[in-house]
Amino acid sequence: MILLWMIVILMVGGILAWLSGRINDALPRWISLLAILPNLALAAWIWLAEPAANPKATGAWLMQLNIEWIPQWGVGFDLALDGLSLLMLLLTFVLGFIAVLVSWNEIYNKVGFFHFNLLWVLAGITGVFLTMDLFLFYFFWEVMLIPMYFLIGIWGHENRTYAAYKFFIFTQASGLLMLLAILSLYFIHGSQTGVYTFNYFELLGTSFSPAVGMWLMFGFLAAFLVKLPVVPFHSWLPDAHSQAPTAGSVILAGLLLKTGAYGLLRFVLPFFPEAAQAFAPWAMLLGVIGILYGAILAYSQTDLKRLVAYTSVSHMGFVILGVFAFNELALQGVVMQMITHGLSTGALFILAGFLYDRIHTRDIRKMGGFWATAPKMGVIAMVFVMASLGLPGLGNFIAEFLTLVGSWQANNWLTVFATIGLVLATAYSLRILKKIFYGQNLTDHIIHDLSAREMLIMVPMVLLILWLGLYPQPVIDTAKPSIDEQLQAYTNVPEDRTISLEQPQLILQPADSLSQLNKLKNKGGAYGLK
Repeated sequence: MILLWMIVILMVGGILAWLSGRINDALPRWISLLAILPNLALAAWIWLAEPAANPKATGAWLMQLNIEWIPQWGVGFDLALDGLSLLMLLLTFVLGFIAVLVSWNEIYNKVGFFHFNLLWVLAGITGVFLTMDLFLFYFFWEVMLIPMYFLIGIWGHENRTYAAYKFFIFTQASGLLMLLAILSLYFIHGSQTGVYTFNYFELLGTSFSPAVGMWLMFGFLAAFLVKLPVVPFHSWLPDAHSQAPTAGSVILAGLLLKTGAYGLLRFVLPFFPEAAQAFAPWAMLLGVIGILYGAILAYSQTDLKRLVAYTSVSHMGFVILGVFAFNELALQGVVMQMITHGLSTGALFILAGFLYDRIHTRDIRKMGGFWATAPKMGVIAMVFVMASLGLPGLGNFIAEFLTLVGSWQANNWLTVFATIGLVLATAYSLRILKKIFYGQNLTDHIIHDLSAREMLIMVPMVLLILWLGLYPQPVIDTAKPSIDEQLQAYTNVPEDRTISLEQPQLILQPADSLSQLNKLKNKGGAYGLK
């Protein structure tokens, strides 16, 4: 029941925060902290006690909960926890806790409703990482969307309404395509077995033709690639990031983007191994385009939050590159990238929020020379800027190094071009540091250094990114069983699967038998067939 309580505590805490806002503006803040802390403690306990947390754990799964919900439709309240989802939960609760602290002195209007939306978006993300029922998965996917729409639309900056609508349309439209794919999978499985169910583990055994598999995979990809986001489905992200409040940007960059990466690992690879293999070269190409395009656009921005948003587009390109490389090193890099990007980019958005509170602008052309009056902020900014460019000793380096080593085994040339993205990352990252903290202060802005509360937020994030860079083995060990299970679907595609030439539709005419065989060989090879 621990898995259920993680979701319930956040939802109940959100309702209490909303109601308590009518009494006192300070109460919702404390309720939010008290709702997130037990979940963080539970996730940490499971991680430290694993595998003793559940002696009945089978395979990669540490905990499972199955409750009948709507049995006549095949819908169950099925939750499960493995190493991958455990790491994502730890990231969720750490960044959720930090988001509450960040918004402590930033949000003054409708404080109760703000914390209601914050806790409910965290509950939706928690549900996405835990649910093993596809109907329930779609439910939590939508629970994430609506509170984030309000966070941007009510507490955002000057163009918040436009950004909120754009975010809603992109994610809602792509989510509906995923719903169609889920329903199609439901009916195909039911027609084959007579059992209509949304259960993840039962649907894994569904078989379909290569063409049907490709279309179903594209339905899931629509939601995950938009959420990641992958070029050219990324245009909602810079607007949403630049207009969201600081806590909203932290949740967006650190967590919502990771649900797209999680969906690729959890659903696309196991459900559609053959279709994924056929699409892999194009997916890796999209990843490389995103790495280079995001880096170039980041360098050209003058709005600090838009600049950091485009770095997310670039860094998430490494995720799709690694996912479709289909080997353990690359997938370990993907998991590390999900965690380290959440910390480093979340920290950069927090620093952008701190600067905006002090000088009321995000234009880096109006900044400069801030190191003299805010050396603590400068040092912490330097750590996360160096993490963003992939400096050895920090977590992002481990993530990108593993991803590139793994992708090299799949496609040499695309890996070479992806590596160029690291050079471009150095350019835009150093530009952040130079424009804000070095040079001459061209305005009259004299900013004060980080306060005790702000140091309480930033120092743990610095320690985490250093720990992940110097000793990532606990994370790698935790993710390994889950990654092995995801790869199993890929490696289980039979190498000796043959197509019988005795089938009427494949009878070859003597005059062109060689050309027919060559065409058949090429076509079969695209789907992993011999």
